[in-house]
Amino acid sequence: MKRTLLAIITSFTVFAQLFAAETTAALDTDAAAFAKNAAVSIKFYDRTMYYPGNTMSNPVQIHVTITNTGSDTLRFKLADDKMFSIDFEAYDIKNAQLKNTDSLIRKRTTSRTVYFREIAIEPGEAYSFIENLKDFININSPSIYYVNLRFYPELYSDVANYVPSNRLSLEVRPSPSAASSNRIPVEAATAAVLQPEAISPDKVIEQTIIARQRSLWDQFFLYMNVEEMLKRDPSRSRRYNSESADGRNQMIEAFKADLMQSRIETNIVAIPSDFTVETTTYSQTEGTVKVTEFFKNETYTEKKLYTYYVRQRDGIWQIYNYTVDNLGTGAD
Repeated sequence: MKRTLLAIITSFTVFAQLFAAETTAALDTDAAAFAKNAAVSIKFYDRTMYYPGNTMSNPVQIHVTITNTGSDTLRFKLADDKMFSIDFEAYDIKNAQLKNTDSLIRKRTTSRTVYFREIAIEPGEAYSFIENLKDFININSPSIYYVNLRFYPELYSDVANYVPSNRLSLEVRPSPSAASSNRIPVEAATAAVLQPEAISPDKVIEQTIIARQRSLWDQFFLYMNVEEMLKRDPSRSRRYNSESADGRNQMIEAFKADLMQSRIETNIVAIPSDFTVETTTYSQTEGTVKVTEFFKNETYTEKKLYTYYVRQRDGIWQIYNYTVDNLGTGAD
């Protein structure tokens, strides 16, 4: 199908949050018709590991697509600076909304000339662009966030008329710590390509501990049955069993976010300075791995015996439970 793309450059001036477009001979956009005949979707572009802050060095690139789902030509305005065409909304697991960046607020509350194009796309065609979520939203803490977008076909001057997008789940990990181990190479693979391997139970535990030492959360959860770990607590288990499928998914995401911030199950996310695998026993489906782990404090070192319980599923060993025994302390 032949694409028709009409781009006419014009401008308008911003005064505080009141916007007035200069008169042009451009095509008039019917916001209601646009909302009826357009679909706005978002997805991660070149997904990788995301950390708080670091807007330039660790961006959260979002691929935005506007699709003409109607039978007529779809027309809309698109600002060169997309802060005047879109809004990102981000919520944490407690449904608290994250704040906009200072640069976004400053741009929208300062008198300036904003340039935009008037775009026309044919039925079945789409127009896409990529924006850094961190340019719009302050992401200062590790957690699970839910992100959606609002697209304004008449620019930010008409905030009442917008088309919402789908929602994304964004996992932001704590910034990498200096603690690490060199015994096993653990690559910083992206979430999109990281896959568990059919390795032995002791290697599963070693890689999980090293992933925690390096704050590589994707790899930390890679061999963990998060659902079973969540259900270790009887009250959580009862609530989980009574939830719908969506409710269970939300509980799992919230559980992972709490683990990442060391709010619960602090033993499993504690970072050892060193560790030694003592014994490994397993049958075809069940196994246990005992590990002595050392935790350095300012004047002494704690020694603990971790017993990890693993279960095989589709050829992959997964951690589903653990216990911890204190073995005492020693002076550094």
